[in-house]
Amino acid sequence: MLEKIKHKMFRPRQKWEKNLFVLWFGTFMAGIAFSLVMPFLSLYIDTLGNFSTSQLNFYSGLTYSATFLVTAVISPFWGRLADRKGRKLMILRASLGMAFVIGLMALVTNVYQLIFLRLVQGIFSGYISNANALVATETPKGQSGKALGFLTTGSVSGTLFGPFVGGVIAAVFGYRLTFLITGFILILVFFLSAFFVHENYLPANDKDLKNSREIFHGLKNSKLVIGMLVATFLIQLGNFSISPIISLYVREIMHNVGPITIASGIVASMPGIATLLAAPRFGTLGDKIGTARILKLGMLFAIIVFVPMAFAGSIWQFGILRFLIGISNAAMLPAVQTLLAKNTPSYATGRIFSYNQSFQALGSVAGPLIGSTISGMSNYNNVFLSTALILFLGFFWVNFATKK
Repeated sequence: MLEKIKHKMFRPRQKWEKNLFVLWFGTFMAGIAFSLVMPFLSLYIDTLGNFSTSQLNFYSGLTYSATFLVTAVISPFWGRLADRKGRKLMILRASLGMAFVIGLMALVTNVYQLIFLRLVQGIFSGYISNANALVATETPKGQSGKALGFLTTGSVSGTLFGPFVGGVIAAVFGYRLTFLITGFILILVFFLSAFFVHENYLPANDKDLKNSREIFHGLKNSKLVIGMLVATFLIQLGNFSISPIISLYVREIMHNVGPITIASGIVASMPGIATLLAAPRFGTLGDKIGTARILKLGMLFAIIVFVPMAFAGSIWQFGILRFLIGISNAAMLPAVQTLLAKNTPSYATGRIFSYNQSFQALGSVAGPLIGSTISGMSNYNNVFLSTALILFLGFFWVNFATKK
């Protein structure tokens, strides 16, 4: 038994496994890079001028949303280029571009420069989507669910850990040095990807490259692929709908007494911990019992968890429920990626995954807008109930899209 364990741990790794480990670290850092500014963005903007409360709220919302809006628009272009030139090239372009842009954010002198750089950061998106596409095409089909499940833990955990990491680094080193540290780490990601990620890909000729309409018409199950793109939007909307009010809701639960900032950071990170632990297991289980079934069970579980969140009576109850949401994410997000990988031809993988990133970015924008609007019109409790209702409707959509 011990010999088997030692052989499993120390055996030579195949190329797809090496790719997976390097790209996991890369997607984790890319997720952090996109979300680390959340806890201190408003405070950083406040140091760049004398703003009223309404101006500060406006510039904060615009600065945060700018990256995701550009990502939603530009991703299909990068997807087409990935299908023509290869996914590794797009990974290198995204990591190096993000490194310099985020590093430059440490040097801005006014809010307009910061907004501009956040827009440019959106242009250099695509690391996560192309990492998924590369793993999907380079991994044996029998291992794809497990591999994509493991890879998804990187981006999801990075996105959810980002606010906590950003808050801690900013508290210790200051706002500006936080951007520089992140930039240096992304340069490390660039070199790791350049030297240790291998792609066996023959770029398509321009004559053979189909346009988007031809790709969707040529899919064996276009209804399922489109259904998964919408599912990505709904899942991301659900994850981000409560992001504007988490700290405020924690403050309300704690009756404005105690270490509210630390508690908010821990609660915000709980889903990332759960996703990190559970996603590979759900990916393996999906390969055995069916990925679509895992997705639907994950959505139902998320609905069940969001409802009691509206009535949490203590910070411990809220934290446990947030952890359970991470388990539902571990079931849903890798399942979507796996279904897309298994139902997309290799010549179109880059573009389909880039469309998926566009829908993910739109969910990242729509979620906070819906959450802040509902909380402004009524109360925090209704944000959780509304999110549960949206996911409930999404469950019927997924059920329809995955019918044979």
